[in-house]
Amino acid sequence: MTLSQHSLSRVRFSMSAISALLFALAVAFISFKGFNWGLDFTGGLVAEVRLDASIVATELKASLDNALMQDVQVVSSTEPGRWILRYNQLDDVVLSLTPALESISTSVEILNSSMVGPQVGQDMVEQGGVAILACFVLTMLYLSYRFEWRLALGALVALVHDIVIVLGLFAITQMEFNLTILAAVLAVLGYSLNDSIIIADRARELFKAKPNESADTLINNSVRATFSRTLITSGTTLVTVSSLWLLGGPALEGFAIALCVGIACGTWSSISLGVTLPQMMGVRPEHYRVATPKQEEAMP
Repeated sequence: MTLSQHSLSRVRFSMSAISALLFALAVAFISFKGFNWGLDFTGGLVAEVRLDASIVATELKASLDNALMQDVQVVSSTEPGRWILRYNQLDDVVLSLTPALESISTSVEILNSSMVGPQVGQDMVEQGGVAILACFVLTMLYLSYRFEWRLALGALVALVHDIVIVLGLFAITQMEFNLTILAAVLAVLGYSLNDSIIIADRARELFKAKPNESADTLINNSVRATFSRTLITSGTTLVTVSSLWLLGGPALEGFAIALCVGIACGTWSSISLGVTLPQMMGVRPEHYRVATPKQEEAMP
């Protein structure tokens, strides 16, 4: 069933209001709760151990969490009984791990261990922040060149909205934030921008082709014209990322969750904020009207 112009406009504005509420909640949680920084940012120990092949991940993790009094990452290796352990305690790995491992396994062998120092973690925080800032600056320059400033601002606000929602999710759930999650955030930047540009570009074409129509009608028509393409693109990508979530194991779980939320938010915000905000700021077809040179005055 096709929505009328009035109904579609009401849906867009309602979606924008929900987006603004979610954005405010995400900012609040990020400000007050912060992130559960992973070893990549805080520093810590990574150890590879060999235990009895009968040990399962849930049993191993529960024992280590209780013994070390923190959330220990447990990643299974390709070889049965071989595990990679990551935790934040900066004591000697053999002294801290061996008693905990011996309580659940008769055979304990520490194969190797390495330390990520806090200075390295601080460098990663700074480099990650610079990478996100550089993406925003380059995106802003591209949008300013490609579109009139109102549509460019709408796409940029939608981009910020998507990133903040993803970060807010990790602040609310306190899932570990590591370099893998940072890579997912950067991927969401590109995906969200793609969706916003498609709809904004269609709106710009309609503004040029039908200068006598109202902005509300043209924006609704641009959303309709790109809706099926948006759903197909987002749907196929979500299927792939969902497969990573379900089958990729703990190592890729955070990455897949961040991408799933980012893709869903990118589709939502490109339909709502990306084109509704420019309309609220007064974008009109005449802003895209091609100026014709004045006719030269006839020579006397």
